[in-house]
Amino acid sequence: MKNILVAIDLDPNTQQLVDYAIQLAKAFEAKLWLIHIAEAEPDFIGYSEGPQYIRDTFAKELRDEHKAVQSLCNQVKKEGLDAEGLMIQGPTIDMILQEAEKLKADLIITATHHRNFIYKAFIGSVSTELFERSTIPLLAYPVGQ
Repeated sequence: MKNILVAIDLDPNTQQLVDYAIQLAKAFEAKLWLIHIAEAEPDFIGYSEGPQYIRDTFAKELRDEHKAVQSLCNQVKKEGLDAEGLMIQGPTIDMILQEAEKLKADLIITATHHRNFIYKAFIGSVSTELFERSTIPLLAYPVGQ
């Protein structure tokens, strides 16, 4: 195993997922790719531009998310591992799978969150959909316990 892709959502439990991925990467002497899929820019998905303050707020959120991904990546590197942090905009599942293929990932690691039935019915689950669509081995790590 040479490349491990870790899909991170930057929620409060992300650190648990990254810590686990570090353990695996050390065991297999693998490179870690931390990927965060950001919300698509409003213009990108067909909305009009809107007031400048909305665009400024959105740009600040993206910068903050990018800094968080890079901070996690730097933490992995301090552990002596090869790592890259990626932040991509677009549909979450599609982007994770496309990047995994492009990076020749041997494993995708994602977090599972304990959500109630209503949430899963209306919002869905990234890990569930990845299990259904991925041809690359997938490891779902439970966080927040």
